[in-house]
Amino acid sequence: MADTTGAGGSTRAPDPFARKDPPLLDLTLWPNRSLSRRGFAWVLGIVAVGLAAPIVPLLGTRLALGVIPFSLAAFAALYFAIRRSYADGRLTERIRVWPDLVAVERREPRGGIRRWQANPHWVRLALRDDGPVERYLTLSGGGREIELGAFLSPEERESLHAELARVLARARAADFR
Repeated sequence: MADTTGAGGSTRAPDPFARKDPPLLDLTLWPNRSLSRRGFAWVLGIVAVGLAAPIVPLLGTRLALGVIPFSLAAFAALYFAIRRSYADGRLTERIRVWPDLVAVERREPRGGIRRWQANPHWVRLALRDDGPVERYLTLSGGGREIELGAFLSPEERESLHAELARVLARARAADFR
C-alpha cells in the first residue's frame, strides 16, 4: 500500500474500497456492449441460414461433405467470438478520488482484481497521442503508471481526462482547507 502521510512514515493507507467517507468522485467504467442477447440470437440465426443456403442444393452429394465442415467451423468461430466478447464485457474500472487518496480497481473478465492507489498531490494525469491507442489516458503515482479506459473511444477518454483533471484539482485544493 502507498504511504499517505507524505513524510515517508510507515502509516499504511486504509483499504480505499472499505472507506466510509464519501469520495469526491466514484466512477465505474465498462466497455460498450452493442449487441444484446436477443441480437446475438438473431445474428447466429441469420448466419446459420446464410451458411446453410448454399449447402441445400448439395445435400446427398459428395460435395456437401466437403462444404459442411467449413460451414460448421465458420459458425462455431462466430459463436465463440461473440461469447468471448460478452465475457470481455465484464471488465470494469472503478475510479475513486478523495482529498487524500486516488484509488483505481480493475476487475478483469476472468475474475482477477488489480488495485492501484496514490496521493492526489503526486498523481500525474496524462492524455497522450503517442500511446498504443489514440488519446492514451494514464495516471502515474506511487511508482507506477496505469492506463485508464483502454476500451473507451478517444472522445470518451478525452471526457474522462477533463473530469479527472477537475476532480484532482478539487482534491488538491480540499486538502489545504
